[in-house]
Amino acid sequence: MNPVVDDPEPLPPEPPGDNECCESGCERCVWTVHAEAMDAWRAAHAEWKLRELERELQAGE
Repeated sequence: MNPVVDDPEPLPPEPPGDNECCESGCERCVWTVHAEAMDAWRAAHAEWKLRELERELQAGE
């Protein structure tokens, strides 16, 4: 029997709220920060999906 693995699926970051962007062209705009967080989430989610696939394959053996 395989032990239960505590490896929850990463959730995407919440986008900025309606009034969080000041629309002044800031270097660190909330949308830039969000885009960077989305890139990090995509990478983490892809790694998680690979781990899930490996667990499924191991469970089928």
